[in-house]
Parts: sequence; structure tokens; C-alpha cells
Amino acid sequence: MYREKLKFVLILSFIVVFMCFVSFVLMAQAQEGVTSTPGGPAQIPSGGTGQAPGLPPSLQNIQNILQNAAPEAPAPQPSEPAPQVEVEAETPAVLAPLPEVGEEMTPEAFSALTDAQLDQLFLSTPASQVMRMLPRFGLDFFRRAPSTFAPVTAVPVGPDYVIGPGDEIRISLWGMVEGQWNVAVDRDGNLNLPRAGVIGAAGMTFSQLQDAIKKEYSRYYTDFDLNVTMGQLRTILVYVVGNARRPGAYTVSSLATLVNALVVSGGPNQTGSMRNIHVRRNGEIVTTFDMYDMLLEGDTSKDIRLMPGDVIFIGEVGPLVGVVGNVKRPGLYEIKERVRLGELIDMAGGLTGQSFKGRVQIMRVENRQYLTLLEGDLDTLGADFLRKFAVQDADIVRLFPVARSTRTARITGPVATPGEYAIEPGVTKLSEVIKRAGGLSYMASNQAELTRVIVTQEGPVTQHLHINLEKALGGDPQNDIPLEMNDYIFVRTVPEWDLYATVTISGEVKYPGVYTVKKGETLSDLIERAGGYTDRAFLPGAIFTRESVRESQQRGIEEMVQRLERELYTASAAGTASSLTTEDARLVELETQQKSRMLDVLRQTRATGRVVIRLEDPPTLLKKTPYDLVLEEGDRLHIPREAQTVNVAGNVLNPSSFIYEPYTTHQDYIEKAGGYGRTADRGRVYVLKADGSAMRVGNLKKPPYLERGDTVIVPEKIQVVSDLRMTRDIVDIVYKTAISAAVVVDAFD
Repeated sequence: MYREKLKFVLILSFIVVFMCFVSFVLMAQAQEGVTSTPGGPAQIPSGGTGQAPGLPPSLQNIQNILQNAAPEAPAPQPSEPAPQVEVEAETPAVLAPLPEVGEEMTPEAFSALTDAQLDQLFLSTPASQVMRMLPRFGLDFFRRAPSTFAPVTAVPVGPDYVIGPGDEIRISLWGMVEGQWNVAVDRDGNLNLPRAGVIGAAGMTFSQLQDAIKKEYSRYYTDFDLNVTMGQLRTILVYVVGNARRPGAYTVSSLATLVNALVVSGGPNQTGSMRNIHVRRNGEIVTTFDMYDMLLEGDTSKDIRLMPGDVIFIGEVGPLVGVVGNVKRPGLYEIKERVRLGELIDMAGGLTGQSFKGRVQIMRVENRQYLTLLEGDLDTLGADFLRKFAVQDADIVRLFPVARSTRTARITGPVATPGEYAIEPGVTKLSEVIKRAGGLSYMASNQAELTRVIVTQEGPVTQHLHINLEKALGGDPQNDIPLEMNDYIFVRTVPEWDLYATVTISGEVKYPGVYTVKKGETLSDLIERAGGYTDRAFLPGAIFTRESVRESQQRGIEEMVQRLERELYTASAAGTASSLTTEDARLVELETQQKSRMLDVLRQTRATGRVVIRLEDPPTLLKKTPYDLVLEEGDRLHIPREAQTVNVAGNVLNPSSFIYEPYTTHQDYIEKAGGYGRTADRGRVYVLKADGSAMRVGNLKKPPYLERGDTVIVPEKIQVVSDLRMTRDIVDIVYKTAISAAVVVDAFD
């Protein structure tokens, strides 16, 4: 019996000691609980020196950066900045990316390729892929949307037009007999003539039909005149087959030609020929059409008019040869017979005015085994070579541009048009280049620096020559020196040149507006120029923003977010690796997602550039104080009207604004707002002052009196650890501890 009581006492004592330890841990964690401010980042103070409460220890360094930050909002637009003199900077050319391998380029896009891009294309892309990327000459003629064939029906019918079923004939008689009739040829090919009977019209030409109608009416009437015209023309059905882009049966006008049918069908596809197009009629080839005749010479003699049932067959594409570089129409050309190099260049429109005759390059596949490059000199080889050297299938001929002359000098600084200018080395004088650049600007100094690089066998030697521009423009040979190739002339501006800076002052001053300031002018000088304060000015609430401060704050925010993101990923990986169960891993994942959303909010935060200042009345008292800042370009000062209220926000029953009463503390205003909420963190209450600074008042035994425009923030206490999860773990630990204690007691039995 005694042992049973001893066992029970030991177990109970162990449980009590353990529960006391757990309670102590929970109380310590509660003191470090994470709090949040209502409104999220919008409630972060915009200035101040104190550290705002309500953030976890790992994020306390954020507050120093976010004190002058707020969510992005439309800021007042500053006035148009004064024109500034800028020295033109040379920017490196950006090489546009080539299209994907195998993707056909348009003729315009291919013509726009630079020499560097062509080198990249030839040296790093297989020859077969280069051939696919080159635009086929003439295919763009069919890629445009086809026009309607309605205008074709309005064309006058020629005497060789063949009449068929569906054609409308308009007959007019006058004289001894009068009448007008519109008669259509029926499906049997007959034409029923009013008062004259029936004749077979199908198969006749229009000229033959006119004679037949006149002859038929002459059998019944005399002394009359006759006029025969065509009315509504019939449509015919033709077939486009072979290597067409859109093969099929097409209904076209009876006046349509072969080219009309090719356009409506989209022309040849990628494997279709443009030089081997047949029209078959009744099983026989009636014409073979070459599109190059029309595109290159305008010859349409073989563009015949179609008949019902005609079959247009587009054959396989023949040998293809590419021409790139400095020709007028670069692209891929189809050849039918043996074509010489000169003929191919003429087919591509000939050389451009900037083509270099000293080099031609041919990429050729030898015996279907390997790829080789052939180089030649058009000037040395001569016209006879162009007439005799024949290109073959899959050749790619490249013509190069003339070499750019580098005999230039560059001038920068306060001149009218800085840039590169062509010179004759050793002849062109410095004064000539200055005059070509439009002369010196009025802020130019009479001093310039000329940088010259001299080539020696030991390496380049750089010289810096100081030039007196006044003497150089006057013709002094010691300063107006002859220029050499690649000379760099830097014209200096007068020392400490700055046209003027502009700042903005608004609010309760007598003359608000945009003011220009000179170097060294201070904040007190600006207020005096604006006429001083009005009677309603509220100096503690003055807002001063500076662009350079805003940029620095924004960089700090971005660096802070990146650092926290790295820390979050590291902690998440460690938490996942140490999870004992799937549920623990899922909770770690959810916690990581919540922290990521917090980082997204921080990432959207935009700095305002606010600087906490303290103004004095009159402004002369501000002089020689740390707050009498030297003004910079873009500075803005806003002096609001005197505030009449004190704001209470956060976890109170009725967040609102209350009339300011002297000698009151934050507790008085919290009671007016209905008191604390159930989850309010009373120990972390802080006050946002009107000047932007923050002050923690939650644990002060004697809190200070509030002033006009102050805001009381009551944060909300948020427990980081899940109570249910902790309770489950505690129960499990207590149970296992009790079992262990029982085992220990049994060991003494």
C-alpha cells in the first residue's frame, strides 16, 4: 500500500514540475508574439527615429527602412524640369535575336539583318536550316489576302470570248422593228432569240455569236440596226492540285485567268514550284506557266483564260539557290536550267550601291558529302567569270558590303551636335570639326581635352592634349592642331555648371509654387522667398520629400526583400527536412506560403522619400540648425493646415478620430474609442507623431501628453504557434513522461 502511494506521489510531482516548465515556455513565447498593425503596410510610419513595435525579432531591421515608405500611390506631379545639358553617351549596339531555326523569314525581315547577324546565321546554323529560313522569291505575292473577282466581271468582253451555258446576252433592235431583250444561254447551249427562233450558241466566240444573231434576224426583218452585248457572265469550276497551298475546286468568273486561280488558292506551298505550272484541258497540257516571267519582266503572255473543268497542276520545286547580303532582293531563287553567277545576281535585282566587289562567298554542298565555302574576288575574276561560273542546287551566294572607313574623330561636350565626323588625317583642323558640330554652346569652357592613341610596336600609347579653344578658333597653330584618326575631343563646360534647380513649396505659405534655387540655398531661404507662413500653418505636420532619399529607401526595401526571401527559403527547407510526419511538412508548407504573401506585400511597398524635419516660426530661427537643409533638384515641402483631431486606429472597439484636448494621454483616447479589443497587444501600443516620427508608449508608467495630429496605433496580438498543435504535443509528452515515471518507480520495488 505504501509503495502504491509513493508511486502515485512521484508521478504527480513529475507532472506538476513538467507543467510548470511548459507554462513558463508558453509565457515566454507569448511575450514575443507577433503583432500586426491594422491596414497592413499602409500603417507603417512614414518617418521618425524610433523603432515601431509589432514586428517579430527577425523583421525588426525592416522598420528602419520602411519608416519613410508607403504603398504606391499617385504622387503630385512636379513641374517640368529645367533643361539640362547632357553629354551624348555612346551605347553599344544590341544584336537582335535571330528567328528560330527552320522558321521562314519575311523578305523585309531578312533584308534588315545586319552583317553580324548574317555571320551568326552562316557560322552557327546548318546549311539545310539556312535554306529553310531564306524567303522564297515570289511567295509573298500569294501570301496577301486575295482581292474579290467582282471587278473582273466588269471588264469588256473581247471578240475571242467563248460563249457557254449561263452567259447572259443583251440584244437591242431599232429601226423598222424595235425591242430590247436579255436572254441567257440554257444548259443545252441554245439561245432562244425573241421573234427569230433558236440558235446553238455554246462554243461560239463572242464575235461569231454577233454575226449569227444578225444573220438570224436578217431572215425576218430588213432596214434595222442591231447591238449585241454581254450581260451577267457565268461562273466556271476549275481545279488546283499538286503542290498548292490550298488545293481544291474553285468557282471563278469565266473571265478568270491562271494567275487569278493561283492567287485565290494561295499559290505554291513550300515544296511547290513557281516555274513549272501546267494547265491541263481535256487531258492535254495547253500551257506551261513561269511566274518568274511575270514577276521579273511583267510578261503575262502565257497567262491564259481558264475554261470549265481546267486542271491547274503545280509541280515540285526545282533546284533552289540562295542569295544574301548586299543585293536588292535577297532570298531563295528557283532555277530551271544552268544559271551563271552573274545571271543569279541580276535575278536578285543586282548589287546595291554599297556592295563590295572584292569578295563573294559561296556555301556549297560537294557531292552530297560535305559543306565547303568558296571565296572569290569579283573585280579580279571579271565579267567573264560571272558569265561562266554556274551555280548549283543548294548553293548560297553571299555578297558583302564595302568596308566602313574609320577615319573619323569624335567630339563630345557642350557643342550643338556632338558625334563622329569624317576627317582627313593630318589635314583636317580642330576648328573645322567644331564648326561642323555647330559651334560651342554658351556654357562651354575655353578649355578642351584631346585624347589620341598612337600605335607603336610595343603597344598603344595614349596622349592627353590640353587645348585652348579660344586660340584654336582664332587659328593659333599651337592649339588648332591637325586631327588624326580616332581622336576624341572633349569640350569642357564652365566649372560647376548647373543651369538651375527647381523645388516646390505648397500648403500654408503666402506664395506657394515652383521656385528655382541657386547653389547653396537652404530650406529657410525658400520659406522666406515664399512669403513665410500663413496664420493657419501647422508646422509640426510639415512634409518634406527628396528624390535622392526616395531612391535610396527604395533600394533598401528591395535589398531587404531579397534577403528575407533567401532566409525564408532556407528556413522552409530546414523545416521540411526536420518534419517527422506528413502533417508537419504540410504545416511548414502553409507557413511558408503565408510568409511569401507577406513578402509580396513588402515587395509592392514604395518609398516616399520623406525626411523628418522641424520648422520654426519665423523662418529665421531655422537658420544654422541641422534642419535647415541645402535644397536639391526636385525637393518638395508641404505645410498643412493646423490639425484639430487625434486619430485612434487598430484593435479598439471603435477606431475613429477625436477632437484634440490638451493634457490628454493615449489612454484617454483609447477609452473614448471604446477601450481595447479582446486580442489587443497593450504592451506594444505606439504613437505616430504628426512630423512622421514614432514613439512607443505601451509600457510607460507616465505616458506623455498627445499633440494635434497624432495617431494612436493599437496592434493586434497574433499567436505564432498553433494552440491545438501544442496541446496535442504536450499531452503526448505528459503521457510518455508518466509512463516513464511509473517504470522508474517499479524499478525500486
